[in-house]
Amino acid sequence: MADFSLYGTRGWGSALIEAQLDFYGLDYRFETAGDLFKDAAARAKLESVNPLAQVPTLVLPDGEVMTESAAITLWRAAHTGRDELVPGPRAPELAAFLRWLVYIVTNIYPTFTYADDPSRFVDIEAARAPFRKAVDAYSKRLWMIVEGEAKGPWFLGNRFSAIDLYVTVKRNWRANPDWCVAKAPKLNAIALEARAMDSLRARWKRNFPDT
Repeated sequence: MADFSLYGTRGWGSALIEAQLDFYGLDYRFETAGDLFKDAAARAKLESVNPLAQVPTLVLPDGEVMTESAAITLWRAAHTGRDELVPGPRAPELAAFLRWLVYIVTNIYPTFTYADDPSRFVDIEAARAPFRKAVDAYSKRLWMIVEGEAKGPWFLGNRFSAIDLYVTVKRNWRANPDWCVAKAPKLNAIALEARAMDSLRARWKRNFPDT
C-alpha cells in the first residue's frame, strides 16, 4: 500500500508535488481529482478531504492532510532529511531560495488562480476577457522579475532546487513555452534541463505530453 495519497489533475499544480515525490523516490498513490472548475462532483469529492477543493492535496501516512505546495515542499525536505530540493539551514542559497519560493507562490501562482475561472472574482460576463488579459500581462511582468534573478544553469546557480520544478511546471501554463523562448530564455533553459532529468522525465511527459 502506498505511503502517501496525492490528489491531483494532470498538468495542474499537483505536478509540482508529483515531481518531488518521484525525485525523492517515495511511494504514493495518485488520486485523480478531475476538472475542479467544471465538474461539481469532482469538487464535492475533494472538498471532503480539502475544503478548498484545490490541488495538490497530500494525505500523509498518518492520515493528516497537507495543502499548499510550498508547505509540502518544505515539509517534504524536513521529513526526508535531504537538502537536494531545499537548501539546508546553513546553506548560502537558503535566503534566496525562501525569498523566491514565496514570491512564486504568493505573487505568480495567484495570477493563474484569478484568470483560470474569472467568474469567481468578476460578476459581469463582459468583463471576463479584459480581466483575463490584464491578469496574464501582470503574470508575465512578474515572471520577468524571476528571469532577471536566475543565475544559471539552475535558478540558484550551480545547485538544483524545488524552484526549478516550479519554473518547469509553470512554463507549460500561460507563460507558455513560446513566450519563454522569446522573453525568458534563462527560465526556459532551466525548464529544459529539468525535463531532461532521468528521474523526472516520465512524470513531465505524463503531465505535459504535448510540450
